[in-house]
Amino acid sequence: MGDDSEWMKLPIDQKCEHKVWKARLNGYEEALKLFQRIGDEKSPEWGKYLGLIKKFVTESNAVAQLKGLEAALVFIENAHVAGKTTGEVVSGVVSKVFNQPKARAKELGTDICLMYVEIEKAEIVQDELIKGLDNKNPKIVVACIETLRKALSEFGSKIITLKPVVKVLQKLFESREKAVRDEAKLLAVEIYKWIRDALRTPLQNINSVQLKELEEEWVKLPTGVPKQSRFLRSQQDLKAKFEQQQATGGDEGDGDDDEEPDVRVDPYELLEAVDILSKIPKDFYEKIEAKKWQERKEALEAVEALTKNPKLESGDYGDLVRALKKVVGKDANVMLVTLAAKCLAGLATGLRKKFGTYAGHVVPTFLEKFKEKKPQVVQALQEAIDAVFLTTTLQNISEDVLAVMDNKNPSIKQQASLFLARSFSHCTPTTLPKSVLKPLCAAFLKQVNDSAPEVRDAAFEALGTAMKVVGEKAVNPFLADLDKLKLDKIKECADKVELVGGKKGGGGGGQKKEKPAAKAAPVEEPPPKAAAGPPKKAPPAKASGAPKKGKAAAAPSAKGKKGAENKEITETELSLEVCEEKSAAVLPASCMQLLDSANWKERLASMEEFQRAVEQMDKSDMPCQALVRMLAKKPGWKETNFQVMQMKLHIVGLIAGKGTFSKTSALVVLDGLVDKVGDVKCGGKAREALTAIGEACSLPWTAEQVVSLAFAQKNPKNQAETLNWLANAMKEFGFAGINVKAFINNVKTALGATNPAVRTSAITLLGVMYLYMGAPLRMFFEDEKPALLSQIDAEFEKMQGQSPPAPVRGQTKKGAEDEGEDADEEDGVDGGAGDIMDLLPRTDISDKITSDMVTKISDKNWKIRKEGLDEVAAVISEAKFIQSNIGELPMALKGRLGDSNKLLVQQTLTILQQIATAMGPSLKQHVRNLGFPIITVLGDSKPNVRASALTTLNSWVEQTGLKEWLEGEDLSEELKRENPFLRQEVLGWLSERLPTMRTVPADLMLCIPNLYACLEDRNGDVRKKAQDALPTFMMHLGYDKMCKATSKLKPSSKDQVVAMLEKARAVMPAKPAAPAKAASSKSAQSAPAAKPASAPAKSQPAVDDYSGGESKPDTKKVKSAGSAAKKGVVGKKAPAKPAAKDEEDKSGPIFILVPNGKEQRMKEEKALKILKWNFITPRDEYVEQLKTQMSSCLAKWLQDELFHYDFQHHVKAVNAMIEHMEAESEAVIGCLDLILKWFTLRFFDTNTSILMKAMEFLKLLFTMLSRENYHLSEYEASSFIPYLILKVGESKDVVRKDVRAILTMLCNVYSACKMFPFLMEGTKSKNSKQRSECLEELGCLIENYGMNVCQPTPAKALKDIAVHIGDRDTTVRNAALNTVVAAYNVCGDQVFKLIGNLSEKDMSMLEERIKRSAKKTPAVSTKQEKAPREHPTNPNATFLRKPAQEEVPNKLKIMYRTYRIQARSQNAHSEHTAPSIPKEFQLDLDMIENDHTRVSEFPDLVQHKLDELLEPVSIPEPKIRSVSPHFDDLHNSTASTINFVISQVASGDINTSIQALAQIDEVLRQEDKAEAMSGHIDQFLIATFMQLRLIYNTHMADDRLDKKDIFKLYSCIIGNMLSLFSMESLAREASMGVLKDLMHGLITLMLDSRVEDIEDGQQLIRSVNLLVVRVLEKSDQTNILSALLVLLQDSLITTAGSPMFSELVMKCLWRMIRFLPETINSINLDRILLDVHNFMKVFPKEKLKQLKSDVPHRTLKTLLHTLCKLTGAKILDHLSMIENRNESELEAHLRRVVKHSGNLSGLKSDQIIEKGGLRSDEKVIKAKVSDILSEIFKKIGSKENTKEGLTELYEYKQKYSDADLEPFLRNTSQFFQSYVERGLRMIESEREGKSRIQTSTVIPQHSMDSYTPSHSSIPVNSNGEDLKPAVYYERLKILRQRHGLENAKQQQQQQQQQQDDERPSFSSLSKPPLASSTDMLHSKLSQLKESRESHFQQDSRSHSPGRASSPAANLDDLKKRLERIKSNRQ
Repeated sequence: MGDDSEWMKLPIDQKCEHKVWKARLNGYEEALKLFQRIGDEKSPEWGKYLGLIKKFVTESNAVAQLKGLEAALVFIENAHVAGKTTGEVVSGVVSKVFNQPKARAKELGTDICLMYVEIEKAEIVQDELIKGLDNKNPKIVVACIETLRKALSEFGSKIITLKPVVKVLQKLFESREKAVRDEAKLLAVEIYKWIRDALRTPLQNINSVQLKELEEEWVKLPTGVPKQSRFLRSQQDLKAKFEQQQATGGDEGDGDDDEEPDVRVDPYELLEAVDILSKIPKDFYEKIEAKKWQERKEALEAVEALTKNPKLESGDYGDLVRALKKVVGKDANVMLVTLAAKCLAGLATGLRKKFGTYAGHVVPTFLEKFKEKKPQVVQALQEAIDAVFLTTTLQNISEDVLAVMDNKNPSIKQQASLFLARSFSHCTPTTLPKSVLKPLCAAFLKQVNDSAPEVRDAAFEALGTAMKVVGEKAVNPFLADLDKLKLDKIKECADKVELVGGKKGGGGGGQKKEKPAAKAAPVEEPPPKAAAGPPKKAPPAKASGAPKKGKAAAAPSAKGKKGAENKEITETELSLEVCEEKSAAVLPASCMQLLDSANWKERLASMEEFQRAVEQMDKSDMPCQALVRMLAKKPGWKETNFQVMQMKLHIVGLIAGKGTFSKTSALVVLDGLVDKVGDVKCGGKAREALTAIGEACSLPWTAEQVVSLAFAQKNPKNQAETLNWLANAMKEFGFAGINVKAFINNVKTALGATNPAVRTSAITLLGVMYLYMGAPLRMFFEDEKPALLSQIDAEFEKMQGQSPPAPVRGQTKKGAEDEGEDADEEDGVDGGAGDIMDLLPRTDISDKITSDMVTKISDKNWKIRKEGLDEVAAVISEAKFIQSNIGELPMALKGRLGDSNKLLVQQTLTILQQIATAMGPSLKQHVRNLGFPIITVLGDSKPNVRASALTTLNSWVEQTGLKEWLEGEDLSEELKRENPFLRQEVLGWLSERLPTMRTVPADLMLCIPNLYACLEDRNGDVRKKAQDALPTFMMHLGYDKMCKATSKLKPSSKDQVVAMLEKARAVMPAKPAAPAKAASSKSAQSAPAAKPASAPAKSQPAVDDYSGGESKPDTKKVKSAGSAAKKGVVGKKAPAKPAAKDEEDKSGPIFILVPNGKEQRMKEEKALKILKWNFITPRDEYVEQLKTQMSSCLAKWLQDELFHYDFQHHVKAVNAMIEHMEAESEAVIGCLDLILKWFTLRFFDTNTSILMKAMEFLKLLFTMLSRENYHLSEYEASSFIPYLILKVGESKDVVRKDVRAILTMLCNVYSACKMFPFLMEGTKSKNSKQRSECLEELGCLIENYGMNVCQPTPAKALKDIAVHIGDRDTTVRNAALNTVVAAYNVCGDQVFKLIGNLSEKDMSMLEERIKRSAKKTPAVSTKQEKAPREHPTNPNATFLRKPAQEEVPNKLKIMYRTYRIQARSQNAHSEHTAPSIPKEFQLDLDMIENDHTRVSEFPDLVQHKLDELLEPVSIPEPKIRSVSPHFDDLHNSTASTINFVISQVASGDINTSIQALAQIDEVLRQEDKAEAMSGHIDQFLIATFMQLRLIYNTHMADDRLDKKDIFKLYSCIIGNMLSLFSMESLAREASMGVLKDLMHGLITLMLDSRVEDIEDGQQLIRSVNLLVVRVLEKSDQTNILSALLVLLQDSLITTAGSPMFSELVMKCLWRMIRFLPETINSINLDRILLDVHNFMKVFPKEKLKQLKSDVPHRTLKTLLHTLCKLTGAKILDHLSMIENRNESELEAHLRRVVKHSGNLSGLKSDQIIEKGGLRSDEKVIKAKVSDILSEIFKKIGSKENTKEGLTELYEYKQKYSDADLEPFLRNTSQFFQSYVERGLRMIESEREGKSRIQTSTVIPQHSMDSYTPSHSSIPVNSNGEDLKPAVYYERLKILRQRHGLENAKQQQQQQQQQQDDERPSFSSLSKPPLASSTDMLHSKLSQLKESRESHFQQDSRSHSPGRASSPAANLDDLKKRLERIKSNRQ
């Protein structure tokens, strides 16, 4: 027991983990007790056990496991944190509990799983259980199925998602284990309970016996819906309800009613989608066009089989649909038509909503095809069209159906009506709005009277179904003209109808339900209109006013028609006798007698009696028609006495006002009234009468009659007055129901009238109509003359901003019923805005969209595609307004939206905008197939394309409303695409649009998962947009719904998203007011908008009355309604009040200094709290943001001026800012960011005067900033410079000039390096002016600041610049060339390397330009000489910009550059050498004078004293400042630190160098840090061998230096190298060029005799030896082998070199050869053979043999033999890199070696090989001779290359002494021949002289010339060695010459000449294709922050470009050489 007591003392959690099972058992028991004790579910105690619960479950001891499971169950039930363990615990249960033999264990395992479901973790549990179904152990599978079944049975199908379960069910039925199959059967039965027949489809493929058993089980099941019996923690309310029901014994009905609809599962959802597009036979499209019907049938059958799949994968079915549609429409074989229809039905069923895109294409075809009589065809078509209907909405296809409703063929009419009847049965009142029903009912009414009985019946059925769906009340207004019989028939049909939704009964019960439904309809419908309204028309007040008007009056007028007309429309025309009778009954007899008396007084008396009688008459007794006929009785309207006439007209008005006045009566009097309208005396009464008739018979009807009557007569006065009356009547009655079309023609006639009064009246009338209709009205008059149009526009302008007055007439009789108003409300909205668009006369362009045009649009050639698009654009613009049928066009245009040519994409978008405007509201049906592809374009990478797409999208939404876009899955599918641009744009668009909607379709919910995905997108902008969109989604969907949707997210994501939802909840906008009462809500909306335009008093109370605080969101809405609205408001506000008061305000400071304001703004922008200043065109929110930010920094009046809509105010503001700038400079700098931002907005103005003013200000501003030594921050620069650069492409020269000036000034306050990327970005513009100016500017930067300015690296920048050399635009080409030339002037031939490959044409242009610039250099150089000196106007400013350390070298570089340009000009024209030599050195002296950074005293050589010069000169010692202590601040990143340290390695100061080496050694010695060096190896090695050279040439020769220091430096270098080359990974990074130079340095060091003199020198040489071996072993074998070969070649070329050098190189090579068997696999043979080939080109066999030693020859042979031995014949495959290899000596050699490989040992074979080799060599040479020579003579003949040609010819003759030049000289002139001979002689004499010089030198020369381009970017002496003392001697010598102390000028000249000639000879000897380390060093220069020293070295080297390349070991040697040269010359 002793051991027991040990664990007994442990705490519970440790016991549970103990290795003794008893201890664990005890632990579980105690844990169980503890868990039952803890009362608080959030107690911290639970947290201790979080990690242990899995161990409780997976316990290996069976006894302990049971206790563990019990404890785990209690933990899960009670602990708040238990959910976190779900995954691991359930997977533990599945794997370790379900396989236990004990039933109790399994039971507990199942309980644990169910408990997790209860705590809301159903998904995870379900996933783990489904994974368990794949387990190999059948026990586990059975237990998992059982657990799933229990979970489903208890929690129901809402919580357990059935789709994944159903998916695996079929697999379970196929199991070999009976137990699994039985359990699967039980599960299937359980699932069937919940989803019924939806389960049949997925299980249709299981074994028939099993299916039969299942069917039997299913039949036994009760029919009721199963109930959830166990509830989640979040469903406690349901649980309580359920328990209550159980107790009361089951009144279950109402409790679950609301849930039931959700429970029905759609079988479609449970299916897997099948991709059939890939399975369509490849030849389908050919076969379907085949001549033989059998082939077509085969093709269709193949597709039919595929379309039978119940669920299809979405994809592009456009081609397939078109092909099938063609068969249905065009194929003569009815069998095939049937088949194709079935295929289309299959596609529609399988794709559901995703087929909606194609619905519009196929419906018209189906409808046309109904003309077929064959029943099987008709049935197939019916099935197909029904299937298609379910994929779209009635709105989308109603146009197509209406088009065939009056077809001549009765079958088509009948089937169309039956189709509509079936479609209606799927609708609800919401989805069958009045706007759709109205035109359809009109069509049915025609059909009800059709001659064909089947057509009549179909129409009745359709009307009956419609009545059943929306209720009698909604349909009755449309059936006013039907007689009772027909109405009854419709009602009878309605009673029979069975709706798909299973709605109960019709009649009275139905009616009650209809009421709320009818109310709901308008709420659903108007939003699109509301959303579309404002953006379309500028003034917001009017925009919201228009629908208001329509709405207010719509209801009453519709009511009115119904009330009045129903009774009176039938009034028949009475005969005169009847009228007299009826009148006699109500009028006095005397009155009747005197009516036609000849005496006017009697007639007047009669009229007075008539009037009295009418006044006293009762409405019901008044026979209106009879009375007005009496008035019209002779003389009637021809009455001559005006008093009688006035009475008559007054009585007509009375009768119309009092009686029930019908249209029949009206027609009797109207003619007379119109005749008198223009009368001076009677006109007023006539107009009053017309108004009364208008009130009685509705204005629209009256107006139409009156206008047509007026224009039927000739009297202009009448016409003018009629129009005036109408204008007034419209204001009084409102606009509802007016038939615009009817007036337009008459108005047009009036506009063309000769009488000015008529024209004026017409224009006034148009003004009134404009109040109601807005912009669309103008479209009718586009064709009028410009003068007239301008008058119309002026009238419209007057009406801008006014809202139409509330109607005062036309309501009296009908305003009573409130409900009526509600019911017709939605109609009104349509009537107000939508109907106006419907009034426009539209053209059908479908016949103009020819198949030819469609083919063109899809052509392969983009030009033809463009032609096609142009044609379409022309057709649309010609038609102006088009019908919705546009044939095949949608699919063709959709294809172009994805075109690879972005211009065509933009053109297509423009066409789609055109279509939107031209088609109007009927555009809705194209949203699916053409609208959503526009959204896809928002994902384009080009901002201009995205901007066009957004504009197009908005123009579509204006026409269609947003609702269409939110229905279905399309929008969520778009958001699913992981394209950051698309997501940003769509979310941005939605957050603008959603707030304007009152209601949204439920499908918006589908976007939520994708919205959440966007919240966590990698792209910051997407995240920002998604956050902005959250509140707008929430305002429609509600916080709870959105919160619930987070349950599907990962826990980590969920927390973040929920936090964001909380934030969004706080800023959620309120919904726009819903239209409760038409008038009041509309005015509520218009009020805020109208306020600036002095809102009509009437609408004011409405706002207060309607919604206390609601006006706030409204104001917001008005703001977003479009920039025009805002401008209007701002505009009116600014000048309104401040007039006099303002004047005194303007004194005092205008800039206010806010402490830390700018820093705060920077922080906010960084944290994305405010918009980042980054846009293509400034949107309103940017302007608003800036305005808000500026309010605290500027005087109020100034801000008003700055944000005024008038540019003159801007000019005034800028003037004020200019005045105050100097005085308030501190405050200006404080808000500089805002000022610059405001000016960027001005760059988007088109007004030149404000632009010029802006430029003036900016120039002054930057001058002031540079004076204040201010430095622009990144934040300021990035929000200003890009926009300034846009303006550099301005078309106006003055502006461009100013921008260039500002850019130059910018460099004083902002680093040129940082300016560079902005300008590079500018070169990508489409504007050629901008491109060229940016390139010019880049050129200036490079010129002024050197190559360091190029970002990110000179190579990258120059490559991008060089691209523009091939630009189409000449100015751009020139600018690019100039910029590259500027770079060339800075870094010489290196440029060609940096710019990479150019096309031949571009390269030749560049070379030509460089040549030209070389001729102009003297001018350039002087200019450049001045430039650097002028540049830093204020030294402090520049030092602010960069640390001193960088600044000075920059200055130096400019100096070298000028010097080097001159040097080059001398090289180019050696004739002018003499005069320009002094200048070269003079410049140098200038540089030294200017360079104050080095403390060094040079003699003032400009004002020299000659006697001083004769005294011995002491060489000054350059002192170098130590490394800046702030070096860490400057170089915070590792890479830049390493760069900096490496640059110090090459320092001329020994201590600096040793320090740097020590730092690097520290890094290299620690393995974990050494990696940091990766990528810097070449750089480090370059610095190292530069230091080696420096020691060799300078330090060793300097007697003043302590040799111990030098030894220490050597030791450091070698120690570092040994560390480096002991790490293979780093060693392998060394490139070939660098290794070559390194080996050169090391071997030179080994041979340096001076080293031996130092103490311990021998030891040093031994270390070097060791290092060389290490380098050979560890470097990349290809690189080192290559380097050795090249090094050998160089050392052999240099005859003056020490023979020991080449010997050591060969020793290295032998060592490499010895190790070849091990290393052969890692060697790139192609490269090695290329190097050998190059070697053999320079040293052919004869030349090798001429050498003193035969070792090189043997070395090469041994290398090749070893390679052949190791690789065999395969070696011949490795000659790929050698150009024209058949001419290569190497290939011949290798072939021989391979051939004789059996005989490789003896000497004899060598001799054979040599002889054969010679022979083959001769053949090769002969073949090449003519080519080479002709090339050389070409060069000699050309002016530029003549010297090079002569040199090459000389070398060629040297090489092949027996070469015959005769054939080439034969045809040339005598002069040319003697020229060639003379040239060769000169070269020969020079060479001889030179070789003498060279042999006399002591130190070996290893020519670097062949590698360093002659004007390398680092002016290194030809072998890169440093000659400090020599430089001073050279200078001194020149000064002496200049003053005649030495007569050596001539000598100097000859020497120069001699070196110029020597140069080509060297370079032409060999130019192997590799970059030497010196070039590499240059490319690294941009990274290396070079220390001053290295610059100084290079600088001093560069001063002897033409000197013979010997390194001058000491001064004596130099003197001797100079003497020798003198004696030679003499």
